[in-house]
Amino acid sequence: MNFKRIILLLVLSAFTIFIYSCGQKLDLNEIDVKDDNVNIGGDTVYIQLNPVWEGYNKPQDVMVGKEPFIYVADTDNNRIVMHNLDGQILGTRSIKHPVALAQDYRLNLIVVAQFDTTVNGSTQTFSAVYKLDLFAVGHQIESAPITKLLPRAVDLNRPEVEYTGVCVFYDNSFYISRTGPNNSSFIDPDNSLLIFFPKKSFDGVNKGDTLVGRVPNIDPLGQGPVSAYNISSLTSFKNQTIDIVVTLTGGTNFKANWLHYQITPIDQRYVSNFSPESGIDFVVPNRFERPEGSTLDNSGNIFIADAGKDSIYKFNSFGDELQSFGGPGIFSQPHGVAFFDKTLYVADTGNNRILRFVLSTEL
Repeated sequence: MNFKRIILLLVLSAFTIFIYSCGQKLDLNEIDVKDDNVNIGGDTVYIQLNPVWEGYNKPQDVMVGKEPFIYVADTDNNRIVMHNLDGQILGTRSIKHPVALAQDYRLNLIVVAQFDTTVNGSTQTFSAVYKLDLFAVGHQIESAPITKLLPRAVDLNRPEVEYTGVCVFYDNSFYISRTGPNNSSFIDPDNSLLIFFPKKSFDGVNKGDTLVGRVPNIDPLGQGPVSAYNISSLTSFKNQTIDIVVTLTGGTNFKANWLHYQITPIDQRYVSNFSPESGIDFVVPNRFERPEGSTLDNSGNIFIADAGKDSIYKFNSFGDELQSFGGPGIFSQPHGVAFFDKTLYVADTGNNRILRFVLSTEL
């Protein structure tokens, strides 16, 4: 055996030892989820990276910013936590009960949370949406100027309304998902997607955001794949489209979908990108139990965090299921999921932590 071959074998051996020392191997063939086999066979495994990020209290979202920093909605600790990619905490911001995060291309952080106010002499808690201007203070999140976008004064007569998700598009417009019990109104049902556009002056300077209305032609209590029945999360694509991935917890058989915005000579509306009659894995009826979060990687693969099945599902852009994994031995009610640089981040809500994984095929 020549000298170069010996060196190569030593390097490969050292690499293997390093991988197994820094992470936990999760074999997809051995993990089971209740009575459902959501794991894809083969030699592919997930490697859990260490250390686990702990110190949270029921975190409901994790998001990779465009800087990139990692933001965590530390829900029951009433704060936003900003990490670098190594997991070091760079700063925190106190906000009541944050549940969803997004970032626009001006590096503003949009937070779905809560706030307290006095109504008729008593203190009430309302769902709320805030925007933090991180750029203005060099990403010192503790001192970032904050603007409350929702609720407006007119919304205070709807205390049961909740804002649940947010996604941002290429032009800095964004959607907010809203849920509630009153859905008989054709004009403004509680279950809706609200549209915000950036407001600019004549010289092009950003002057805030304007709520311009709700997305039309989406049934608030729809049983089909295009529905706003208790939307739990929104994910936009990193291109010049307004397609979205939605997850829902309402009484519909299709609790996750890719909605494609279709323009025809007759009208404009969202349609399901996958036909339910096709048998595609992603739109099999009752495929999910309680999906609470979603994300996309750079290849267009879709990840769904299902809190009801304690699992993370992965689908390719054609809707075929890939390396899904999980179970109560790994997750407890995962709500948020994010992807960056071959690493999957999961808000493991019931276990009060953030977990990170990498596929063995990526190593």
